[in-house]
Amino acid sequence: MTHKILLISGDGIGPEIVGAATGVLHALRERFGLQFDSEEALMGGCAYEATGEPLPEATLKAGRAADAILLGAVGGPQWDQIERAKRPERGLLALRSGLELFCNLRPASLFNALADASALKPEVVGGLDIMIVRELTGDIYFGQPRGIETLADGSRVGRNTMIYSEAEIRRIAHAAFRTAGQRQGRLCSVDKANVLETTELWREVVTEVAKEYPAVSLSHMYVDNAAMQLVRAPKQFDVIVTGNIFGDILSDLASMLTGSIGMLPSASLDANGKGMYEPIHGSAPDIAGRNIANPLATILSVAMMLRYSLNEPTQAVRVEQAVARVLEQGYRTADIQSPGTHVVGTVEMGQQVVAALQA
Repeated sequence: MTHKILLISGDGIGPEIVGAATGVLHALRERFGLQFDSEEALMGGCAYEATGEPLPEATLKAGRAADAILLGAVGGPQWDQIERAKRPERGLLALRSGLELFCNLRPASLFNALADASALKPEVVGGLDIMIVRELTGDIYFGQPRGIETLADGSRVGRNTMIYSEAEIRRIAHAAFRTAGQRQGRLCSVDKANVLETTELWREVVTEVAKEYPAVSLSHMYVDNAAMQLVRAPKQFDVIVTGNIFGDILSDLASMLTGSIGMLPSASLDANGKGMYEPIHGSAPDIAGRNIANPLATILSVAMMLRYSLNEPTQAVRVEQAVARVLEQGYRTADIQSPGTHVVGTVEMGQQVVAALQA
C-alpha cells in the first residue's frame, strides 16, 4: 500500500525540521520498503505572503486527500499586526477544524539518555511516560461570541466564550478511554468544575462515559492541582484528558519534564484515525535558518504518523529506536546539550537518525 503524505513546512524553523524528518521517511523507504508518495503545500505566514490567505483552499483540499499530514510550524512576529483573520495561526485552527481533527495526542516521555536534561531531578522523572489527550476543535479558542468591543464610554472590553457541547465532550472522552485501555488503564480527567459550568458538564459526561470502560480507572483533578502535580509527582499520571485551553497549557508544562520542548511530538486525529502530525513547539523565528533547531520532535511526529494513521507500527518503532540510539551515542542539539555530549545542528541530527536507521 502506498501512503499519501502531505508535507507542510510552514514558517520559521519549519522547513529545516520538516526537511530532517523527510530524510527519515526516505531512509525508511530505501532501507525497509516503506511505500509513500508526498506533496508539499503552503500554510501560515508563507501562505499569506503567497496567496493572501493563511490556509489556501488548495492546501485544505490536499489535506482532505492525504492519508496523513506532517507539519512543521507556523507564525512569526512579522505577521502579528495584520488583521486577526489573516494571521498564520488562524490557518492552523482552520485546518484542524476543516478536517475535524478533534483529538490531540501529546506524549510526554523521557528518553533515558536525557534524564539529566530535565528541569526536575532524575528520580522524579525517570521512566516518565504520560499521554495527554486534548480536545482540539472546541472550547474558548472557537467559542462565539468573541472579539474586542468599544463601549459607549470609549473603554474597550475583550470577550471569549468557553463552550462545550455534550457531544464534543463524549467524543473526546471515548478517545481518551480507548487510549488509556491500550496503556496502563488509568485516566485522569482535568477540569475546573468548581468554578466553570462548562467543565462541570465536562465532568458529568466523562463520568457517564466511564461506565462503558470498566477496565479503565477514572479520576478527576482540577487544572490548577494538575499543574502542580505534574511538577511534584508526574509519574502518578498515565493518560490525562482535558479541554482545549487546559490541554494547551498542561502539555507545554509537561514538555519541560522531558528536557526540552524540542523533543515532543503530537498527533491531531479525526474520528477515523486520519491525522496531522507536528512538534508541539512553535516556529522559533529567532533561530530560523541557523541550523540549530532540534528536529527530533518532528522526527518523532513521523513515528506517531506511522503508528496512528498509516498502520505501520514496526516502522514507528524503528524511528523511535533510532532516536534513542542517537541520544545514547551522545549527540545533542543545543537545547538538550549537557557536559560531555556532542552538539550538532539540525541537519546533522537528522543525518545521525538516518544513519542509525541504516545501521
